[in-house]
Amino acid sequence: MLVGDWMTEEVLTLFPGAPISDAVEMMREAGIRQIPVTEASGLVIGIVSDRDIRDAMPSKYLAGDGASVKSVGLKGLKIKDIMTHDPFIVAPDTCMEIAAETLLENKIGGLPVVDEFGLVGIITDVDIYRFLTTVTGVNRGSSQFAFLLEDSAPALEELLSDLWARGVRLSTVFTSYEGVEHGLRRVFVWVQRLDDGTIDSLVTHLKKNYGLKYHVHKGETFKTEF
Repeated sequence: MLVGDWMTEEVLTLFPGAPISDAVEMMREAGIRQIPVTEASGLVIGIVSDRDIRDAMPSKYLAGDGASVKSVGLKGLKIKDIMTHDPFIVAPDTCMEIAAETLLENKIGGLPVVDEFGLVGIITDVDIYRFLTTVTGVNRGSSQFAFLLEDSAPALEELLSDLWARGVRLSTVFTSYEGVEHGLRRVFVWVQRLDDGTIDSLVTHLKKNYGLKYHVHKGETFKTEF
């Protein structure tokens, strides 16, 4: 899954010399929170966010800080005065996981997407959420099953082959080693929509044979009781 498949392609941009009011109006009308800043050539030189605008309110420019409300009012500020210079960027062929990690580690909400010709899109935290809900099948009413399995290829292969043999259509499989003992791994399997009768019999089978920890069906979580 690459950034180019999930990014927003129609990107609003600002010039560094534009007044802050332009950013405020664009964000309000478009319902967005980040706007890339470009030069006339299209080169990305910054990004401005709603947080930058909030931080630029006059209370930030108090006497004693080298400026005052009178000398540097909000109306006198330009985008170049508040934007983040040289922002983090990604390419269209960057993996979505890398983009998500960059957003998380740097506590930012958006990344300009740039190829060899210039700005081609923007990937935001909202796009990451859309990606996550799509690949897990949540937006299609999928069910989730969580297991703690031996960390071996045969253990996972047996589980997935069993589900497939029972006519269960798989959406996504994730694994994790966080918080488990060496030699084990957590496995999360999303399957396409199941009716109540099918899932009841499937859960009984998975509890008995694979140590099912919990399952999620129609948005409700059911923990396994031993």
